[in-house]
Amino acid sequence: MNLSDSECTAGGLIRSKAASDPERVFIVKDAVQLSYGEADRRSRKLARGLLAAGVGKGTRVGILLPNGPDWVLAWLAAARIGALVVPLNTFYQARELGFVLRHADVHTLLTAARFLSNDYLERLEKFAPELAGHGPAPLHVPSLPYLREVRVWESDGRERAWTSGGASTLKALADATPAIDDAFLAEVEREVRPADPMVVVYSSGSTAEPKGAIHTHGTVLRHAHNLNGFRDLIASDRIYSPMPFFWVGGFSFTLVSAMHVGARLYCQDVFEPGKTLDLIERERITMVAGWPHFGKAMSEHPSFAKRDLSSIRAGNLYDLLPEGARPSDPELRSNSLGMTETCGPHTFERMDSDLPEKLRGSFGRSVPGLAHKVVEPESGRTLGPDEFGEICARGYAVMQGLYKVEREDAFDADGYYHTGDAGSFSADGHLFFEGRLGEMIKTGGANVAPRELELVMATLPEVLAGHAVGIPHPERGENVAVAVVLREGAKLDAAALHARLKDQLSAYKLPRHTFFVTSAEIPMTDSGKLDRRKLQGALAKRVAAGEG
Repeated sequence: MNLSDSECTAGGLIRSKAASDPERVFIVKDAVQLSYGEADRRSRKLARGLLAAGVGKGTRVGILLPNGPDWVLAWLAAARIGALVVPLNTFYQARELGFVLRHADVHTLLTAARFLSNDYLERLEKFAPELAGHGPAPLHVPSLPYLREVRVWESDGRERAWTSGGASTLKALADATPAIDDAFLAEVEREVRPADPMVVVYSSGSTAEPKGAIHTHGTVLRHAHNLNGFRDLIASDRIYSPMPFFWVGGFSFTLVSAMHVGARLYCQDVFEPGKTLDLIERERITMVAGWPHFGKAMSEHPSFAKRDLSSIRAGNLYDLLPEGARPSDPELRSNSLGMTETCGPHTFERMDSDLPEKLRGSFGRSVPGLAHKVVEPESGRTLGPDEFGEICARGYAVMQGLYKVEREDAFDADGYYHTGDAGSFSADGHLFFEGRLGEMIKTGGANVAPRELELVMATLPEVLAGHAVGIPHPERGENVAVAVVLREGAKLDAAALHARLKDQLSAYKLPRHTFFVTSAEIPMTDSGKLDRRKLQGALAKRVAAGEG
């Protein structure tokens, strides 16, 4: 079913859902739940307050809140009046937070005062010391030249002289401004169109400052809707996912996807395997989604065997699925490839049935409406089927551009975005992803894909996780090095590992340096991905010291 233009804006979607079933529960966090009707009604009031405060179409509004009803209300309120929403990573330290606020030209920040061990007002003052002596809004600080107001969401804004009130203050502003009533808001919303930019999502790069990808209302809503066609997601589902809303995986692929079908979404402040299992069991969760290590952590919890998880019927955390739905070999289930710049997956395939052996490890086919090509990285020459190169994407789900980057610097002459990912497409259109181009190990004139070596290590029963990187070598260019985390109680030495890998890999792909480490020694980005560059640096130091 295609979406009408009236459903392709944030305001249009929530109005549609509220009209069809206002009492249906939308999102739950601890003892707080929000229905679709409440989300529409309360975000309307907040939107009127934002208008009264001078926020309007194109105003950059930052959201620094954890997953939950408050995040949803802040997003809907800002997006439905045409503001450009900038979701902010709740793990940002002062430098990172300041960089994104400044780079994105954020005008109004909707923030928690603190979350877990994070004191955001303190971090703002650390980045912009001028704030400490500043009076009430409007703000004018050189470090954040476009920032005019910081609204503390669940307070009256008295935490600092320079802060303003949050949700309650915005509601009071709406009540105090009768000219900005629901009828006026309706006229504002009529001028918010699918083509209008809705969100700037900053990626969590481990090698450079974050980049801001601009996505429109139409892109976000249509892509989530289209991807649902590959998923077994239904209105009665109760979804658990720890994916943060400030990235596309949590925002488009989880939150907006749930909205489209009218499902119920559960959030937690912190993932802790035992407490998350409690939630899944108590609330009879039906779908679980997230990164594989979440499922592994829960399946290894001491209480796992005694849990009643019979309500779960679908998802990609295979360790939690019922036996009949759990793949016997995960490599025979299709994966997907996506990124911030493509608003999530740009290749996809149904993941609830096994693939033929020839498609082992594949990453699906182009999502309808998207086109791909593979190019030779140095020359830009377009390659044919089964030829390895850089994956490029074009189509409706690809961002409008990178914030503050000229279009010709973000796209090639044919409008393709060069992803930096390496792989090839088979003649029948299936993608085989090999890794990031910069991650390819060049050793003795040959290319080694870390992912291939990592997949083979993952088949060994003693290995919990294995990661491969290239270590500089004066003659060979690089040598292959691996960091291996063993399962609890397992025993394996470098010689035995080498012998097992030799049966499945060419000699030039075998590690010349092997390190057995703990999970805590594996550096990760704040998005839960391997920080390959940090791992490479750490192992290179150990090799230089004569280890491995």
